[in-house]
Amino acid sequence: MRYFIELSYNGKAYHGWQNQPKDISVQEVVEKALTMLLKETVSIMGAGRTDTGVHALQMFAHFDTDVIINGTDLAFKLNAFLPKDIAIHTIFKVKNTAHARFDAISRTYLYRIALKKDVFSFDNSFYVKQDLNFERMNEASGILFEYKDFQCFSKSNTDVKTYYCNIMKATWTLENNELHFVIKADRFLRNMVRAIVGTIINIGLGKIAVEDMHTIIKSKNRSEAGFSVPAHGLYLTEVEYSNDIKIDE
Repeated sequence: MRYFIELSYNGKAYHGWQNQPKDISVQEVVEKALTMLLKETVSIMGAGRTDTGVHALQMFAHFDTDVIINGTDLAFKLNAFLPKDIAIHTIFKVKNTAHARFDAISRTYLYRIALKKDVFSFDNSFYVKQDLNFERMNEASGILFEYKDFQCFSKSNTDVKTYYCNIMKATWTLENNELHFVIKADRFLRNMVRAIVGTIINIGLGKIAVEDMHTIIKSKNRSEAGFSVPAHGLYLTEVEYSNDIKIDE
């Protein structure tokens, strides 16, 4: 039977979601816990591949097992076993064909920029000392809806077959002493959100014009886009699926 796990994690201590040959990942820690509790080797497939240091408020993964389990009980046991920076929220049965990665309809990310030095948030947001033009940043974000090919924001030498992404939301809001960038799309390229944010920060700082966003995207060249902002300000906040993948028990 196939099950979905809904979880969240603080990415500070991990080299991303996906298993690494020599470095610790969130996937590895969760797989080891499941393997120990179910007493069989368990592999999980995540909804995406968050990079080193990136956080997730909501991540999904699926796994297969022959063990008959109670999702509520297993979630409780996993939370008791896992470290404090990984939390399991729900475990539920899905169709055997359901896939955490390929069946995701959309993914939403949040990037937090601190506008004021804060000793309690420097690990969770990117502090920008200079003044940022909020209106220009939102105007630049609107340009993203005019395009589908975002190769210019993709990490170089990736093995993707297409750079096309359908962006559904891209907005900046002011939340107390922080700027929050929320972006939603059907898929994201590696490093895409961090490159978009870095480019828009340059626009907010007045280093480049809003209209330059068109030239950058059309170039399909990563070197034309802005810097990649630090990972610790980035959060995967939501992964959306259709309701029919779940099996009512």
